[in-house]
Amino acid sequence: MTVTSSATSNDLPLLLEQVEVVLVDRLSPSFVRVELGSPALAEFGVDGPLYDQRIKLVFPGTDGVPHVAGVDEAAMAAWFERPAEERGHMRTYTVRDVRGSGADTRLVVDIVLHVGDGPLGPGAAWAEQVSVGDRLVVMAPRRGVPFGGIEFVPGAADRLLLAGDETAVPAIASILADLPVDARGAAYLEVPLSADVQTVRHPVGVTVTWLPRDGAERGVAVTQAVLDHLGAPLDLPEVDEVDPDLWETPTYSSSGEDIDEAVTVVGHDLDGLYAWIAGESRLVTGLRRALVKDLEVDRRQVAFMGYWRLGVAMKS
Repeated sequence: MTVTSSATSNDLPLLLEQVEVVLVDRLSPSFVRVELGSPALAEFGVDGPLYDQRIKLVFPGTDGVPHVAGVDEAAMAAWFERPAEERGHMRTYTVRDVRGSGADTRLVVDIVLHVGDGPLGPGAAWAEQVSVGDRLVVMAPRRGVPFGGIEFVPGAADRLLLAGDETAVPAIASILADLPVDARGAAYLEVPLSADVQTVRHPVGVTVTWLPRDGAERGVAVTQAVLDHLGAPLDLPEVDEVDPDLWETPTYSSSGEDIDEAVTVVGHDLDGLYAWIAGESRLVTGLRRALVKDLEVDRRQVAFMGYWRLGVAMKS
């Protein structure tokens, strides 16, 4: 499929560019790392650290790799109205790292293969067979232009709590790498297998604990670790209803609730904490219930993000 316009790509407030795979690294049974390159990535950038910066990848559809050179905003909107099978399925990923500079800038993206979680989605299926030279489309921040996609905003917190499953590993690893050297806190990362444990850079004041499931029930280890870390004498939360679109930060709630009306408990033992929790929606729902309802943590101190839902095809 070709999108044509008299405008240049510079007319867009974001980068919408075709990029090439310049490196593929099978990190472990559950993770594939790809480096994406294009001279257009010289304009990639954000104001400040990347932290958990999200980008969109558009995988080749039935019409092949989209040709997006010269797209303006109207043409882009029309393109997104086309069926995903034609224009290509779009999925959200974290920028794990940025390498090089100028025309040699490379975006590093780690993709989870979801081994054993049922049929592969478009992103995992693409990553399973990706080769150097393959092409796809990236939607990412253009330096100097607001883009959004960073949810890690700890404010004046003096201690951090990061927790998630394998889909949150790239974001947590990126956050850890960007933290100031005097940061304090803990990170808990649940992964499918012991072979998926990685070496990540982090401040000495932040402890990093890997929790391989190795066949155990999903979400139990990281939930228990978070509760133990907080000193919470709670049973594992039971979750009956799960919102697959759960997304709540100190400034936004997917449920439409007013975060500013959150009740602050004066003198709370968890004052000064900032918690960032992401992963499968049932896991995130349970931890949200434990922190906000049971422990009465101020909702302006937490970010809960349902990255995916087991058995449900995500929209983007």
